[in-house]
Amino acid sequence: MPNLSLPQFFAVAILPLLFAITVHEVAHGWVAKLYGDPTAQRLGRLTLNPLKHIDPVGTILVPGLLLMLGGFIFGWAKPVPVTWENLRHPKRDMAIVAAAGPGANLLMAFLWAIVAKVGYMLGPESWAGIPMQYMGIFGIQINAVLMILNLIPLPPLDGGRVAVGLLPGPWAWQLSRIEPFGFFILLGLLATGILGMLIGPPIHGFEKIVTFLVGLR
Repeated sequence: MPNLSLPQFFAVAILPLLFAITVHEVAHGWVAKLYGDPTAQRLGRLTLNPLKHIDPVGTILVPGLLLMLGGFIFGWAKPVPVTWENLRHPKRDMAIVAAAGPGANLLMAFLWAIVAKVGYMLGPESWAGIPMQYMGIFGIQINAVLMILNLIPLPPLDGGRVAVGLLPGPWAWQLSRIEPFGFFILLGLLATGILGMLIGPPIHGFEKIVTFLVGLR
């Protein structure tokens, strides 16, 4: 991203950010419904209204502070509730439900790359060209971060739940026991810089693949 003032950055980042967290959570609830659990639908969480998914601390306070400090942007949304027992094949289906969130970010990264491509095609002569470029670039970046971060095999992240669904019973049980401490482990990795070292290269690699496939410079 080019050097933008904070208001400029906010203007181009807010829409991709809201879609990234909202569609991610809706994808969990929608796939859970497909596999037999209507909990998210009953609680009104199958909606693109971001107010239903925003966590005041994880979506606003923490990312805002990290942005002002110039560090790695990290945050979370209010998790969509899934009733494990309602799923037809709970262990397998929970892994599929968990994978739906990163899958949604994968799709959105390509959609925002297309937005950026259209912005480049319109050029600076168009009033929408440059804002679409910046918005599309940030859309690629935020969805890459959310996808790769959530694929870490650490409960309660999506990758941890996918791993619990795929591992044999005893191993899955041992991994699931980490969940109450997973958030604190993640914060420790963030504070020590290890998280950035772990996910930075795959994030940049994914961004390069997306921009190459869409034909962005």
